[in-house]
Amino acid sequence: MTRFSCSLCGAVWQKEGKTNCWSDPAGAPAKPAYCPSREHMDAIDESFDIYKGESEDAKIARVATRVEGLCYEHVSGSNAVHARWTRVEDTIAFAKLMGYGKIGIATCIGLLDETNRLALILKAQGFEPLSVCCKSGSKDKLELGVKEEDKVRPGTFEPACNPIAQARLLNTAGTDMNIIVGLCVGHDMLFSKHSDAPVTTLVVKDRVTGHNPVSVLYGQNFYYRRLQTQPVDTERGQNA
Repeated sequence: MTRFSCSLCGAVWQKEGKTNCWSDPAGAPAKPAYCPSREHMDAIDESFDIYKGESEDAKIARVATRVEGLCYEHVSGSNAVHARWTRVEDTIAFAKLMGYGKIGIATCIGLLDETNRLALILKAQGFEPLSVCCKSGSKDKLELGVKEEDKVRPGTFEPACNPIAQARLLNTAGTDMNIIVGLCVGHDMLFSKHSDAPVTTLVVKDRVTGHNPVSVLYGQNFYYRRLQTQPVDTERGQNA
């Protein structure tokens, strides 16, 4: 059975300050037993060869690598580097270096204000932003076959999210790149699956943490420790 467990190298990093994949091969620590490159180096090499060509994937890979370098500034007289760009700036730089013009935004209806602010920034940076809301068309959730009690507010009209329509509308508009702003889990998958243009995520929806889901990972030893011991309740109600 094929098993990958790169997550375990987090402990290696904490102990040794480096891992096999982030080291000069001459002095790298040994590959752990769970390292994907032990048995799947052929797949890794074949994938890397794609970036050496002239395909769209190759261009994206090269530009993404350039943007990664631009995100940092070197400290004079030191080997230290400081991050200098936000994700918004990363996204703008990537789109400019790719030569993109039309930028689509697939937005959650709960983040229309943030999307408008993003559109204003993109326009000021020379792009043509186009945004499509998840509730476009106002289709009733009940038509999906869900029950009344599955609604956020049972007994009221609630439109369903329609990420495939968001993708198709932006496809029709001929966007060069699409940005996800706060789509629900699953809806983001459908949007990415049906988008003709490359998709990046700017905002990941997390209603509790102010759209900062990584905070849950930082808080596992405290407030969110329950996630390691208790199943997430998919029925109506709150986790204990």
